Amino acid sequence: MGRRTAWWRVAAVGIVLGAVTGAPGSPGFASSASPSTPPASQSTLTSPSTSASPPSSASSSSATASSYAFVEDAPSVTGAADTADAERLEPGTTYRSSLPSDGKVYYGLQLDGTSTVYVAATAVPPTDVAVTPTEGVRVSLQDADGRSCSAADTASIGAGRSPRPLTVWGARQLSPSRSLCQGAGTYYVVVERVLRTESLPGDWDLELAPVLEPRLLKSGSTSAPESWDSATPSRPAGAAVRVRGGGGFGSATALEQGVWRDDVKPGQTLFYEVPVDWGQQVYATADLSSSSGGGAGGGFVPGGVNLALYNPVRGLVDATSISYNGSQKSGALAALPPVGYDNRYAVSDRVNGMRFAGAYYLVVHLAARVGEEFGDGPVGLMLRVRVKGEATAGPGYAGQSKPSGIFQVGLLGRASGAAGEADSSDGDGGGGSGDAGMKLVAVGGIGAGTVVLVVLGVWVVVGRRRAAGV
Repeated sequence: MGRRTAWWRVAAVGIVLGAVTGAPGSPGFASSASPSTPPASQSTLTSPSTSASPPSSASSSSATASSYAFVEDAPSVTGAADTADAERLEPGTTYRSSLPSDGKVYYGLQLDGTSTVYVAATAVPPTDVAVTPTEGVRVSLQDADGRSCSAADTASIGAGRSPRPLTVWGARQLSPSRSLCQGAGTYYVVVERVLRTESLPGDWDLELAPVLEPRLLKSGSTSAPESWDSATPSRPAGAAVRVRGGGGFGSATALEQGVWRDDVKPGQTLFYEVPVDWGQQVYATADLSSSSGGGAGGGFVPGGVNLALYNPVRGLVDATSISYNGSQKSGALAALPPVGYDNRYAVSDRVNGMRFAGAYYLVVHLAARVGEEFGDGPVGLMLRVRVKGEATAGPGYAGQSKPSGIFQVGLLGRASGAAGEADSSDGDGGGGSGDAGMKLVAVGGIGAGTVVLVVLGVWVVVGRRRAAGV
């Protein structure tokens, strides 16, 4: 009886601890996952009002220039030389592979006839190889008859001539206006290197992130919005908060609206994520400080700094390149429309990329040649992020995305964090959407506390009955 009583008490303690750790805001409460971030290693949202602590996986990326942090424990797949041997990818799982210097590699997908599927491929050149501005990577999604489901997407190294992660995306989009790639069946992801001329032969590392977007509950418009507020708001002001950027999409440092301070080394790429809800607009600028070091070169690096914004499925929305001559420089992303489902029907990449809510990724790369010209020391980086507008209701999906929650923001899909700092004007005042997130935290906390009290009460009653011999 004594052992049974002890066992029961241990179980009760486990229930209590489980209830506490399962409360919103506690480590046991899982938030929405990104395609590259398993729940166990999700980023923590950083607030301008608190001291930012770097994610565990970001420290290594900041210490080693130009290293890309692949998703931990990602299964490995081998790209096949033909479709007959193509290994299958499952939406919602991030994979690691490699990309040869010549030829195409194929991966398989088994898709239904009701969902849109995206596949992002991030190719990572070795840091010690020469690369040319035009060489890069291309991805396309094809059906069983070899027909492309969307235009092939290509990314190139650029004027900086610096090895850096290159991300491209392909899609099988369901639409009443399309005739190709609309049915269920086998599809293929095709990835290849392009315009390789001077770089040495050898594989590039590759990360693949397939994502499934379910159909809508109700069909809506099939045309892009005709107009939206394209005015650029004032830049956020105030004291900068120190942060450390992540080394990959899966370890991106989460930011709210505000001013952020980091350091970037020559050849390094830093990743940050900003939650943007339905109906909201995101703006970002990057300010690079003057260099205190001296180099042996001529003191000018074309395309020395690259700032890019990717959407929740890692599709490129916008990018800007800044030449660097050792003095302070600033670059800004173009004005972008509010997040809306119908944006996908626009021709412009800057509009159709803003097609769903979720984590948007800011990616900053400092060219390796900056180190040759101005020394290997880090250069100060200031990021100014603004999220404008009140969060609105989503379009209403008929099923679950894969990974789950990728097109949501905050707790249970409602805006929190950056959305809590979002404004409905160009001022710095906060919006009301953050209150919803705080209410959810409060309700969840009350619920967890109630469970704790009930379990403790039962424990006391049973203990007394057993002590009395009942």
